[in-house]
Order: sequence, then structure tokens, then C-alpha cells
Amino acid sequence: MIDGAATAWFETSSLVDSVALGRRVAERVPASSIDVRHSGLQVRLNPDEDVAAVAGGILELGSVASEAAPPRIGLVMESPHPEAVSGFWHSALGYVPGERGALSDPLQRDPALQIRASSEHRPLRNRMHVDVVRPSAVVEQVSPGEPGGPYGLRHSDADGNEVDLVPGEPYGDGPGTDGWQAVFSVMACYRIGSTAQQVAVADTAATIATEVGFPLVIDLRPGLVILDSGKDQADAEAHGLNVDVASMARRIQRAAQDLGAATDPMLPRFVQFVLDAADVAAVRAFWCAVLGYVPDRRNDVTDIVDPRRLNPVLVFQDLEADEERRSQRNRLHLELTVPPGQGRTRLDAALGAGGRLLEEAPGLWALADPEGNELVIIDGT
Repeated sequence: MIDGAATAWFETSSLVDSVALGRRVAERVPASSIDVRHSGLQVRLNPDEDVAAVAGGILELGSVASEAAPPRIGLVMESPHPEAVSGFWHSALGYVPGERGALSDPLQRDPALQIRASSEHRPLRNRMHVDVVRPSAVVEQVSPGEPGGPYGLRHSDADGNEVDLVPGEPYGDGPGTDGWQAVFSVMACYRIGSTAQQVAVADTAATIATEVGFPLVIDLRPGLVILDSGKDQADAEAHGLNVDVASMARRIQRAAQDLGAATDPMLPRFVQFVLDAADVAAVRAFWCAVLGYVPDRRNDVTDIVDPRRLNPVLVFQDLEADEERRSQRNRLHLELTVPPGQGRTRLDAALGAGGRLLEEAPGLWALADPEGNELVIIDGT
């Protein structure tokens, strides 16, 4: 159980093989969340769903779950008046209310947001903010007012927590890629009417991506196939491959349309977290170590990414010397839920990379990075 869902990772040798496993899961539990990657498949099921049926279907193909299910990252916000900020984030993110004041992504792709009551007074700006990229028509609808900030995109909730609400745009030129949206990632969300159609669209996309040598992200959700390049990966400098991503997108769109699937241009969304740091290299090294992330391949980019593209990108930017702001605790922190027994390993990695243990309880460790940004590690069950 990782973050409230029965979770497993199955290693495979290709995107096409991952889709084959995904088909077995979708046929048995259509309501499951299935994340198809070129290196494997993540399956997430609600506690009341039939885990045994899914496991049996995958075992028929000779696959066994890895002992190390992927961790899950969530965002926690502390507020004196949670109800005063909840509506702001509900609209900006396009999330839905969940249990105990949580807001969650209805597509189960982006990190959940927990808003917790706190009496601590923290009036200064956080050293962490959220970037949300959504189609421009959606941004116009949900914008909470006149934006500000260095790029004219920033909004603040009642406590001063900030989001850069970035408008995306259609990807490429002409009708061949008009179903794809550029939202930092290049993404297409296809509505489908049956499991057979869902699997056919996913298999076709995987086959085309494999032919051209591109590690496309394919997520299967009830009634949907979501295709995603990964952040910036439509650019040759970022992916470093001999791949024309626009040509691949045109081929996939044509094939999906032939299968009767239609895109929903309002659904694409990209969420990332941005941390300000006085010593970017030291802070970045901590987060790579504790999260198991890898640096972006570009020398001039500070991003770190989940190698499986399952968890959100973290970006680091220079913070001018502001001791007062650095001494204030952020109102935002991250939670990392890991498989049972792995918490201590993550803790050791964090401490070895300059982290500091703040608090410990059974199955839970609260940490600070070298500049005081906080993370809570939680052992799953």
C-alpha cells in the first residue's frame, strides 16, 4: 500500500511489452490506474479492488512484481485557515476534494495536495512554489485575478502560497498535431469508449514510439489514454535522441483517429515544484539522493527528474542572500511514501547528502535539506 493504493511495479524490456501487461490489468479491473513505461509498468488499485485478479492475469504472462514498488510524492500545505486556501488550489490545479481535506488529481497522475491546519505564523514568501501548466482556454477560465511575478504568471492564495499558472498551446503547425498540447510536456488525452479501444490506442502509440526510439509515457485511466513526452522532451537538446517528435505525434494522432479515438484538449496538465536555493548544487544533490532522481542531461538546466517519469519534476533556482526568508519555515513541504522497510534507506541517503533529521516516529522521518526545506518520509504498509 503506497499512499492509499495497492501499488506494484513490473519490469519489462519494451514499451510494447508494458502495454501487453497493461491490457491484462485493464481487462480485469477497468478502474485501475496503469502507467506504461519503456522499462516497466506501474499498477495502482484502490483497496477494494481485486488485487488477486490483476496479479493472476499478469502471472499468466510470466511476470512478477518487483520487490521495490515506486515511491509516491505528495505536497503538504500548512495554513491557519485551510478552508480559505482550499478553493484557490482546487481551481488552479483542477483537482477534486478527497478525504481529510485533501485535493487530488482526478486523473491520478499529479501529486495530491494535503492542506493541514497550523497555528504557526509565517508571513514571508515560501522558498517553494508550484508551477501548473494547462491549456490556455483553461487558464483563462480558472485564473483567480491579475497575475504578477517575474513572468506575469504568478498568483497567491490567502496565505501567500504561490503558483505560476502557465498557459499551454497547441503543439506543432497544422492539423496533423492539433490534438496535442504543449504544456511543458507535449501531451494528448484520448477519450475512448471501451477497454478494447483503449488497448488498441495504447498499443499503436507504443509501437510507433518504439519504432522511432522514443520513451513515450502512456497512462491508462478509465475512459482515457494519456500520451506524454515528458517535460521538454519534444526538444532534441533535451532528449538527445535522433527522433523527430513532431513526426511521431502526427503518426500517432492519425492512427488514434483511425481507431475512433478523439482528443480532449482541455485535459492536459503539467505540475512541477520549484525550490529557491542559495547553494543550488548542494540542495539539488540532497533531493536527488533522497528521491532517487537524476539530473536533467542539459548543463544549463537545474531540473531533476524521476527516471521512471512517475513523480513530478523538481526545479531549483537561485535565491538571493535573504537570511530572514531562509530562516522561516516554508508553509509547503513534500511527503515521500515508500514501500515498507525502505524508509531507513532513504533516510540514510538523505543524511549522507547533507540532510538533517528533525523528528522521528515509527515509520516516519521528518527531514530538512541543507537549507531547511522539509521532507517527510513515510513507510508504506
